[in-house]
Amino acid sequence: STQGPRPAGVSSGGRPGCGPMVTVVNSKADVLKASQAFAVNLNAAKGLQEVMRTNLGPRGTLKMLVGGAGQIKITKDGSVLLNEMQIQHPTASMIARAASAQDEMTGDGTTSSVMFIGELMQLAEVCLSEGLHPRLIAEGFDLAREDCIKFLDEFKVPVSDPLNDREKLVCVARTSLRTKIAPSMADPMAEVAVDAVRCIKKADTALDLNMVEIMHMKNKLVTDSRLVKGLVLDHGARHPDMPKRLENCYILTCNVSLE
Repeated sequence: STQGPRPAGVSSGGRPGCGPMVTVVNSKADVLKASQAFAVNLNAAKGLQEVMRTNLGPRGTLKMLVGGAGQIKITKDGSVLLNEMQIQHPTASMIARAASAQDEMTGDGTTSSVMFIGELMQLAEVCLSEGLHPRLIAEGFDLAREDCIKFLDEFKVPVSDPLNDREKLVCVARTSLRTKIAPSMADPMAEVAVDAVRCIKKADTALDLNMVEIMHMKNKLVTDSRLVKGLVLDHGARHPDMPKRLENCYILTCNVSLE
């Protein structure tokens, strides 16, 4: 009997009574054994944790992000950093997606999620070095999650009417914003955010944040930011002789362009 040449990257073998076994491996793929795969994945989680560690909390440092076209963005918001970074490792990318989902659900906690996952991976590394099976570690994480949820249900403090408790809402917003911007800007912006939400919130209706529009005035400072309870039409005057200020006037709004 004769056998033709085998293609590159394909190995064939057989067992008595069985057909040939074929294994196809991408020539550019990295093939790692179990212990090596654990080490690579754990290092990816710890590496992402080290990047995000320094911007945690109100005293965290700002990061400067430079795009390919030269645009510069300075922030310490974990969600912005994870979305702007080009993460190649699949495990680190999965952690970044989980943290981004946290931000989409609650609007905060992105950096804390990455830090928490990194710490769990470090503890798991110690257990793996002692010979504990990964499945047992995963089951332990599940048990810990159930206990944490049970504790949070007992520890939480219900608020009967949060919409009318402006001071508590401002405290919550201030706690979140102080981890992202300077306190001198976070405190007034927290009040602006709370007042804006209270303006558009209707009873028994889901909150529509599209009713709040953020307008950027490039000729102003950050400290000049304020809430306008109405419409802001940043078009300027059509003639230099037009008055700059009018009171008790009629306003016509059209959904068509007049230009």
